[in-house]
Amino acid sequence: MTKFFLSLHVIAAVLAIGPVTVVASMFPKALRRAHAAPGDREAYAALRLLHRICRVYAGVGIAVPVFGFATASSLGVLGSAWLIVSILLTAAAAAVLVLLILPAQGRALAAVSPPEPRAGGEASVHRVAGRLAMLTGVFNLLWATVTVLMIIRPGSTTGA
Repeated sequence: MTKFFLSLHVIAAVLAIGPVTVVASMFPKALRRAHAAPGDREAYAALRLLHRICRVYAGVGIAVPVFGFATASSLGVLGSAWLIVSILLTAAAAAVLVLLILPAQGRALAAVSPPEPRAGGEASVHRVAGRLAMLTGVFNLLWATVTVLMIIRPGSTTGA
């Protein structure tokens, strides 16, 4: 059963977290493009699609810790320090995504929505895009750290 849960955990991480990291990273550039061409419905549609993908896959991403807990439980490592750190980093990544990135994307999307984008200068959009890029970098770094911890598992007795 452990291998089954581990397989589901890894598949969920690849299929849910992977797209969020990529799409959230694409959003700031798409935001700048949509702001630069206020009447371009295609640029706005692309921005809206990126935001929707982030929202949907953030929801699907809940499967990662669910299968992770199932795997850890079947391995008997729920009390391991590396796992606790991974859980805390995962919670931090989720908080960054749900509390900071997604709402900022939604506000940015509303600010550039056609037919008449809301007031906001070039500097404001670049500031928002820069902040989103920074937050996405933090999110990605948190997940990269969790991934490394899952691979090296400090104190692991499996030898792998």
